[in-house]
Amino acid sequence: MKATIAVILFTAVAFAQETPAPPVFHAACGPMSVNFDTETSTTQPPAQPEPGKALVYVAEDFTTVQPSIGSPRIKVGLDGAWMGATHGKSYVFFSVDPGEHHLCIKWQSSLERFSKLAAFAHLTAEAGKTYYFRSRITFSSQWANEYLDLDAVDPDEGQYLVVSSQPVASHAKK
Repeated sequence: MKATIAVILFTAVAFAQETPAPPVFHAACGPMSVNFDTETSTTQPPAQPEPGKALVYVAEDFTTVQPSIGSPRIKVGLDGAWMGATHGKSYVFFSVDPGEHHLCIKWQSSLERFSKLAAFAHLTAEAGKTYYFRSRITFSSQWANEYLDLDAVDPDEGQYLVVSSQPVASHAKK
């Protein structure tokens, strides 16, 4: 009898150890609980990256075609920390150390349908270089599905996105 109980206990422990952990959000993003307020900024980006650093721009390329959507707020993450957020046709910029980095964008919304959307990109930064990324929301033909994309863009297109957008200041909500 004792042997049977011991086998059952060891079996239960073995199965408990094999139970997968609940999924966690992608490591490129910041904590799920952080949300941002945004406002148009007058701060202009530097002409050149800081010495020994690279400069990264993330521009939200969104013009609403459905009034109920409004101007979405998109959080921008790097290596597990939120760097800020965009709102409508705007951009954020930040410096990064040379090396491998992982970018994330996530739609900040009170609606689960939108707040579950995220996109990711990889960046191997070199000191002295500037990198441009476009975040874009697209919709299926029947407005049934929304998609969030994050793409590296050519420097010429990136400069155009920045010039045709507003810089934004974002602050974590308290």
